[in-house]
Amino acid sequence: MATTARPDTTRTQTEATSRGLSAVAAVQGAFYLGTGIWPLVHIDSFQAVTGPKTDLWLVDTVGLLVAVIGVVLLVAALRRRVSAEVGFLAVGTALALAGIDVVFVTRGVIFPIYLADAAVEGALVMWWGSAWFAQARSDRPTG
Repeated sequence: MATTARPDTTRTQTEATSRGLSAVAAVQGAFYLGTGIWPLVHIDSFQAVTGPKTDLWLVDTVGLLVAVIGVVLLVAALRRRVSAEVGFLAVGTALALAGIDVVFVTRGVIFPIYLADAAVEGALVMWWGSAWFAQARSDRPTG
């Protein structure tokens, strides 16, 4: 009896979900790199949008840290090596920034424009969840 070869759909599914993880890492990485360096490049426009700041050294510090996280996410995306650790870094950072945004807008410390950032951070967290769920589904044995 002749047997027919089954197409290897597992590899195709894994590549697709790897692209999904890389896509979210790339988008978040670009967003973080851009928003992280913005105050370093042009503090006046940054403050025009986000409100005046008293401790510019702190703005620079946070900006540099966010930019570095962005670079890490971009490198992982370009190499298509989005490990669990990279995912935890991305999701943890997004949750921390969203929490800071909401708490300090509520307290009247920062301008309400930061709620837009919180919304973006929330969307990124949901995208990561979706991408990881798809990865877990494709890793399950079939048959």
